[in-house]
Amino acid sequence: MEANLHNAAAVPVNLHEYLRMHETKDLLRFITCGSVDDGKSTLIGRLLHDSKLLFDDQLAALETDSQRFGTQNGQIDFALLVDGLAAEREQGITIDVAYRFFSTDQRKFIVADCPGHEQYTRNMATGASTADLAVVLVDARKGLLTQTRRHSYIVSLLGIRKVLLAVNKMDLMDYRHDVFAAIESDYRRLATQLGIAEVQCIPLSALKGENVMRRSQVMPWYDGPSLLEHLEQVDIAHDASTVGFRMPVQWVNRPHQNFRGFSGSIVSGTVVVGEEVIALPSGRRSHVTAIVTADGDLPQAAEGQAITLTLADEIDISRGDVICAGKRPCEVADQFAAHVLWMNDAPLLPGRPYWLKIGSRTLAASVTEIKHKVDVNTQEHLAAKRLELNEVGFCNLNLDQPIPFEPYANNKALGAFILIDRQSNATVACGTVDFALRRAANIHWHALEIDRHARAAGKGQAPLCLWFTGLSGSGKSTIANLVDRRLHALGYHSYILDGDNVRHGLNKDLGFTAEDRVENIRRVAEVAKLMSDAGLIVLVSFISPFRAERRMARELFAAGEFAEVFVDTPIEVCERRDAKGLYAKARAGRIRNFTGIDSPYEAPEQAEFHLRNVDVAAEALAQGLVDDVVGRLLLRPAH
Repeated sequence: MEANLHNAAAVPVNLHEYLRMHETKDLLRFITCGSVDDGKSTLIGRLLHDSKLLFDDQLAALETDSQRFGTQNGQIDFALLVDGLAAEREQGITIDVAYRFFSTDQRKFIVADCPGHEQYTRNMATGASTADLAVVLVDARKGLLTQTRRHSYIVSLLGIRKVLLAVNKMDLMDYRHDVFAAIESDYRRLATQLGIAEVQCIPLSALKGENVMRRSQVMPWYDGPSLLEHLEQVDIAHDASTVGFRMPVQWVNRPHQNFRGFSGSIVSGTVVVGEEVIALPSGRRSHVTAIVTADGDLPQAAEGQAITLTLADEIDISRGDVICAGKRPCEVADQFAAHVLWMNDAPLLPGRPYWLKIGSRTLAASVTEIKHKVDVNTQEHLAAKRLELNEVGFCNLNLDQPIPFEPYANNKALGAFILIDRQSNATVACGTVDFALRRAANIHWHALEIDRHARAAGKGQAPLCLWFTGLSGSGKSTIANLVDRRLHALGYHSYILDGDNVRHGLNKDLGFTAEDRVENIRRVAEVAKLMSDAGLIVLVSFISPFRAERRMARELFAAGEFAEVFVDTPIEVCERRDAKGLYAKARAGRIRNFTGIDSPYEAPEQAEFHLRNVDVAAEALAQGLVDDVVGRLLLRPAH
C-alpha cells in the first residue's frame, strides 16, 4: 500500500481481530459549532492528526497546503484537514458541513464541522440534526457572541441535551483562570435558559494541543477531563423508548402475487410476531405474521433495524403511512404548533403554500400564523408577521390531509420536517412539531344534498372561476366588467370580485405588505370557491402579483374549473392610463410596496388565456374571451 497509516505500527497484525474490535465499539456523533474564527476546523484537524489515523500522503499534502493556504506562518495548519472547499481555503472560513471519522481505543466518532458564519446557519442545523453531542467553541478573547447563542439555541431546539463548551485560544489570554471562569458562568446561565441539561466546560488551545488529547500542564487550576477524555467517557445511551413501536413505511414490498410486505426502519420500540398493530392514518388493525430481514425471519425486532412486516389481513397501507403498536398508537392530525427555522433569502409569509416533508410523506402545507419569533440573544418572544433568513419562529401549520406524528421531543423521526418551495423545489425551512392543534377537532365538512354541479346545471352552465391578473392599470377590471356584461346578456349567472371593492369590506383591515397581500388573495380565493360551489361563474379581478398565491387559489378548485386570465400590458402603457396618479406617487416614494415599482410582479407562466392589451380594443378582447369560455369551458349555452 503506497499510502500507509500514520500509526500503522499500532494496527494489530490480526486484521480480523482488529475489525472485530472496531465493530464492538459504540459510535458518538457530535458537531462543532460557534462563531467565525473560534477554531472549530483547527480543533478537528488536531484531533485527526493526534489520533494518528492519517495516511502518509495526507500528511504530506497537509504540509504542502499549509505552505500555500495556511494561516500559521508556515507551520502545520490543522484546519486545512477539514476546510476542503477552495472558497473555504481562500477565505479561511468553513462554508459547508464537513464530516470526518476517527477512532480511539474506547470509541468511534463521526464529527461534523459546522460553519460559523451567520449566512450558513442552515448548514449548521443540518449537521446538528443527527448529533448526540455538541462541542460549542468560544474564543477566549471574545466570550459569548450572537452566533454562539444562535447555535446553542438551535442545538437545544434540535434536541441535543449534552454540550461540551470548549473555551479555545486560551494561549492568547495567558491561560488565565478568571477569563475561563467568566465565560463558563455566562454559558451556564444561557444553557439553563435553553434547557440544556449537561454542560462540560473545558479550557483549551486547539493550535497548541493543550487539553485536547490529554490534560494540560500549563493550566494547573483546571482539574477536569481533556476534550478527548470527555468525548470517550460521555454517556450517549438513548433513553428507552416510552412511546411504543413505530415504523414509517418506506416501501410496499410486492415481489410476486403471493407476498405483500411493508418495509421500513423501526424508529422506536420493538415488535414481535403475533403482535397487534395499527396502520395510520387509516386506523386499520391487523397482526404481524412475519418479520422479514436480509438475514432471515426474526421473532422480534427493535429500534434501528430495517425490516419488512407481513400482516394477517389485506389492508391498504402506502408509503408514508406509519405502522404502530396497536395498544399505543401515535397521534394523527392536520394542524400543528411547531418551531420553524427559516433558511431562505425570501421571507416566510403566512398563508403561502409549501410542500412539507415529514418522514417518507410529502404533502401540501402552509403556515397559518406566526405566534412569535425568538430573539436568539435573550430568548424573548417577539411579535412577527414574517420570518427572515436564519430566524426561528413558533408557528401554526395547516396540512391538506391528516398525518401520523409524534412531538419531536418524543421521537425525532416522526416529529421533524422540512418545508420545500413549490416552484423551485428548494428546501426553505426545517422544523420540529410541538403538539397538535385541537381547535378543529369537532368541525366536520357538512355534506349538502344539492351539490355545486346540480346548482350549476340548473343555471345551464358549469361552475367556473376566471382569475384576471395583471399590473395596476392593465385593464383587468375593464375587461372583466365587459365579460360579465356579455355573459349576463347571454343568460349566464356570473359575479365579479374586484380588488378595490373587496378592500372596502371583507379585506378593509389589510394593507399592502407582502404578508397582507398573501392574506388578501387567500380570503378572496375562499369566497370565489364558495361562489363557484353555488354554481356561479365568478370573475376575480386582482393584481395578485405572486405566482405562489395564484397557485394556492387554483388548488381550491377542481380540474377545469379555474382559468387564469393574464391581462398583459407593458408598465409604461399602464402608467399612461393611470388616471389616479398611483404610479407617479409610487415613484415619488409616497406609496410603498406598489407592484411594478418597488414590489415585483410575477407574470403567469402558463395562463389559460393571455390577453395582450396594447393595440386591441378592450371590447374585442372581452368578446374573444367570452367566445372561448362559452365554447370550451361551459357545459352548454344558457337558455
